Amino acid sequence: MELLDAHLMPAVDGVAYGLLLFVVAAGLSLAFGTAGVLNLSHGTLYAIGAYTGAELSDGTWGGLVLGLAAGTAAACVAGAGLSAATIPLARRGHLAQALLTFGLALVGGDLLIQLFGADELPVRVPEALDTSVTLLGHRYPAYRLCFIVMAVLLAAFGTWVLTRTRVGAAVRASADDPQMLAATGHNPRAVHTGVLAAAGALAGAAGVLGAPIIGPGPGTAENVLMLSLVVVVLGGLRSLWATFFAAIAVGEVQTLGVSVAPDLAPYLLFAAMAAVLVLRSRFAEPATSGAPEGVSPDPVARLRRHLAEWLRPRPRGNAGTAGAVASSGRGPGARTEFGWLPRGAAWRRAAPSLVLLVVLIALPGMLDSYSISLAGSALALGLLAVSVTILTGYAGLPTLGQTAPFAVGAYATANLADAGWTMGPVQIVLSALAAAVFSAVTGPAVIRARGTTVLMITLAIGELTGAVINQFTSVTGGADGLVGFPATRALWGGEGMSEESEVYLYALVVAVIAVTLTLLVLRSPAGKLLTGTRGAEARMRASGHPVGRYLLVAYVCAGALAGVGGSLMVTVQQYLSPADVGFEIAAFALLAAVIGGTTSVIGALLGAGLIVITRDWVASSWPGHGPLLLGALFVAAVYLLPRGLAGLIGASGGNEPTADGPRPDERHPAASMSAHTPPSAGKVSP
Repeated sequence: MELLDAHLMPAVDGVAYGLLLFVVAAGLSLAFGTAGVLNLSHGTLYAIGAYTGAELSDGTWGGLVLGLAAGTAAACVAGAGLSAATIPLARRGHLAQALLTFGLALVGGDLLIQLFGADELPVRVPEALDTSVTLLGHRYPAYRLCFIVMAVLLAAFGTWVLTRTRVGAAVRASADDPQMLAATGHNPRAVHTGVLAAAGALAGAAGVLGAPIIGPGPGTAENVLMLSLVVVVLGGLRSLWATFFAAIAVGEVQTLGVSVAPDLAPYLLFAAMAAVLVLRSRFAEPATSGAPEGVSPDPVARLRRHLAEWLRPRPRGNAGTAGAVASSGRGPGARTEFGWLPRGAAWRRAAPSLVLLVVLIALPGMLDSYSISLAGSALALGLLAVSVTILTGYAGLPTLGQTAPFAVGAYATANLADAGWTMGPVQIVLSALAAAVFSAVTGPAVIRARGTTVLMITLAIGELTGAVINQFTSVTGGADGLVGFPATRALWGGEGMSEESEVYLYALVVAVIAVTLTLLVLRSPAGKLLTGTRGAEARMRASGHPVGRYLLVAYVCAGALAGVGGSLMVTVQQYLSPADVGFEIAAFALLAAVIGGTTSVIGALLGAGLIVITRDWVASSWPGHGPLLLGALFVAAVYLLPRGLAGLIGASGGNEPTADGPRPDERHPAASMSAHTPPSAGKVSP
């Protein structure tokens, strides 16, 4: 009984917290499941309502009602604007949407700080609710009990609207068959706009009502977004009530879990999210396997097929691959090769890379110490972006969690240096090995999934890694990070590098070696197999190729390359904090890959350089507006560089596989509404 009394109030807090997440996640689920928009700015819509409600709160009922109306309306208008922004990207898949909405979140967050300040705002509720009531012998805030009642009523009302009204029927039809909806006289685009406006209104209302629970302040938007994504993944997209119970479970973990098992609570949510996604991808046969669309394969037949593939002799040459490679746009005529080195016209294509190398070598003589340090950081981020390019552009596995092996490599180098292992090549090799082992362990959870599911699984892996970083302070330094370790030595018997120019040249040599090896592998027969896997997976499987093994090897190698980038970052910065390996850096790396063209290694390096210049150099002349500039860069890159720099200069020739768009079987029906073409698949679940 004493144990029950001790945890009763945290349990009730968990219900209130979970219901708040439910209201937010209901809008996110509506936007993704119905309108097909992966909205990474949904937390910012919550913040709009929270800041507006807090600003208008004056402790009266009128202030509460006015704040609720204004916050809901402001977020509703922002949601409608988001619809207008994402409609041009309908045919480019969820990756472009994710980058665009993340950029809009950065812009919106900066504008909110400019309007309301960087400090957390106090929220005043009506006096009748600013008290406590007796609940099972305990005193509990009256406002939270009132919020619980309102959220339950909202869940019931939302379910009634979606299932019992003509508006709900139109919304469901827009997801299942927009052409049939158009035939009945409804405009699918108007429904699309209405859905995103309603999703924004839900987030804004949650922000106003939830401000006394999760007050507006730095980090609120990202925290709410991450938890809402967990709720949506656990609850699915089919039922508001499933989302309701998933939100309650998440709320209990966040409150009751912290009081019962504080050491495990940080890992439970994203571990559960990853487990659900992996199980869904395991039990859902990929459409590329040859099974008829919409038909569940016979498990006995599947077992027979797997046994037959296991016992079948593997082809020794490249037989059966030529067709797959040709179908992916990389046939024999795409490049003339002698061994692994290009010749003829290909040398002219290599000229820009050589010019870039000459410029990079000359930088120490042209820049000041601070700018040279930024150039070294750009090289480290560039290697991370190249690893994302390998996975996104070549393997078809778009990732938001590549900062996990990047962090493993970074913390490995920092701890090696602290233990006296300051030899640069040793740090690089051991960090790459540690990141490769980490990727080999996490890879099987990723390589079977496709599309948006990969984004969510890798996001969960990245967030779990962040939780480990914050918990294992003896190794990572926790939130304070690591600093004060010895400088790296470039050569045996040498001294630690102290000059920025020395560190930069060391980073440049390592980056050139790593990029050269990457290009050689990608242009080798092994690289052609990987490209064929991305472009024609079904044909590769039918030819007897172990596609899963190819993807796992690519995932491990990309992880090792990210580990090298993490090692370089520590050497250049001489300190390491969780912010250096967080979700924002993962988004930057993905943007750099998209700026480059998703299949251009050199383009990824240029994209990383552009991001570092914008974040650190340009922003230094406009202090406090770095997120705004980066957000503008995200938006401009998505709209102006749909094929990246490689497509802009014609390097891809229209034949490169694009990871920005989904496979035909992954496209959401809402993606077809702008051109009124028949949808190719049913509802997409994350």
